[in-house]
Amino acid sequence: MADEPQDQETSEEQPPEETPAAEPPPEEQAPVAEAPEPEPAPEAEKKKDAIPGADLEPIAVEPEERPLSAEEQARREAEEEERREREAALAAASEAEEQAASRAPAKMEGDSRYLATGKRKHAIARVTLLPGSGAFVVNGRPIEEFFPRPLHQTTARQPLATTGYEGSVDVRVRVHGGGISGQAGAVRHGVARALTEVDPELRGELKRRGFLTRDARAKERRKAGLKKARKRPQFSKR
Repeated sequence: MADEPQDQETSEEQPPEETPAAEPPPEEQAPVAEAPEPEPAPEAEKKKDAIPGADLEPIAVEPEERPLSAEEQARREAEEEERREREAALAAASEAEEQAASRAPAKMEGDSRYLATGKRKHAIARVTLLPGSGAFVVNGRPIEEFFPRPLHQTTARQPLATTGYEGSVDVRVRVHGGGISGQAGAVRHGVARALTEVDPELRGELKRRGFLTRDARAKERRKAGLKKARKRPQFSKR
């Protein structure tokens, strides 16, 4: 009698063991695995790599220019005119420098002296031209020593090089006031004035190059309430 409940339990447990008929699910899944779905995978990768819209032709869109106001148009025209004038002046200056002196320098007597005064900013130069071999002395020293920079040396000698007197006259200068640049400009102004005393026909050439014009440009004075000529203190609202 004690064995009967065990037989009943075994009989009840057997139905779940007999499940060969319930195995079709793997057979039903087999067709899913056999379906040729993985084949289109390369096409999907190609679609991912392809840039969308790459096959479309670009449309050229011209940017719309904003119409200029009358003030802007006038300013642009003024800038163009200034640029053309500047280019023309530079071209004329280069052509004039390339041209040599048209005639020989005038002969100077052995004891002749020509005096002139040149000014630039606060510098004043008193120039004396003498017949000689081209010596240039400033305040008792050679020009190379007084003006170490080649730019200032060239500035002081420009009138002599332009007229062809660079190697035929000696120049003695006494200059004071101002700085190095202002003194070089004053020497050039005085040498040009002295050359017009030697040969009055040189006036037109020297005037055209601006060597005879007194350069009145100078530093603007400081105004009351400002740090410099036009620089204002920083404004603080609070």
